[in-house]
Amino acid sequence: MHNPQILQINTINADWCDKDIVMLHACFQLLTDFVEKEISQGIVDWEQDENTQKARIEINDLYVWWKQRANKEATGMLDPIWKKGQYENDNDMLVRLIKIRQYLWT
Repeated sequence: MHNPQILQINTINADWCDKDIVMLHACFQLLTDFVEKEISQGIVDWEQDENTQKARIEINDLYVWWKQRANKEATGMLDPIWKKGQYENDNDMLVRLIKIRQYLWT
């Protein structure tokens, strides 16, 4: 990651945003950047063992979930705070991302 002191989060705007929501968006921006900018470089052998294969599937699943979820929030179809169960679901997905963070390198 070039200049890791600056993380451009594409899914939130310049308006006020509470830290818990920024944390969610920042973590998934890192995943998005990894999938869209690094994974295609072919440096990682995703077939090397069962854990790496499972991690690649999990990375893809989380990425697809995030793209759909972020789009719903951007179009006003989802409120991350007030929609019943959304905050808990976001937490669950964030925990899943943290569990596979060791595989986010190229």
